[in-house]
Amino acid sequence: MRSNWLLKRLGLGERGQSIVEISLITPLLLVALYIPFDFGISYYVGNMVNNAAREGARIGSGLPKSGGAYTSAQADQIRDYVRDTVKVPQWLKSRQLLISFYDGLNCIQFVDVTVQGNYNFFLYQIIRLLGFNAPNSVVISRNTRMHYNFQPAGAPGDTLCTTATTFAPYSI
Repeated sequence: MRSNWLLKRLGLGERGQSIVEISLITPLLLVALYIPFDFGISYYVGNMVNNAAREGARIGSGLPKSGGAYTSAQADQIRDYVRDTVKVPQWLKSRQLLISFYDGLNCIQFVDVTVQGNYNFFLYQIIRLLGFNAPNSVVISRNTRMHYNFQPAGAPGDTLCTTATTFAPYSI
């Protein structure tokens, strides 16, 4: 009886308690800290995708037309610039670039650039691990439209062009 009292007094009877508590709490703490980090990364990726679409439209709005019409050469220039210079983040999977040129007579001409891809949230993986349904990924998509720089000045009542020359989605 005296030995039990001495062990408790010295704290030797509770040697494994703290390691068990730490091992139970650590995974929950790591998940709770990683979730805001994951959403921060997705917000960053969304801003980078928006920047890529804006820069692609900026480049496209200043490209000269070949023979009065847009060709795939202009779309390839935009694709190369977005892929090589802007650098869409690697966290985005299945990245695509869609380019549409809107032109015609007596209308306001513009270029429309869409950048999109799939982002995998770590939170969704945890939810699926617990047995609930959650999507595999979320599509992050940004679109930018800019007026063509070299179009002739028109009447104030001109409307936007509706005829699109669209180039198939490029993988970037």
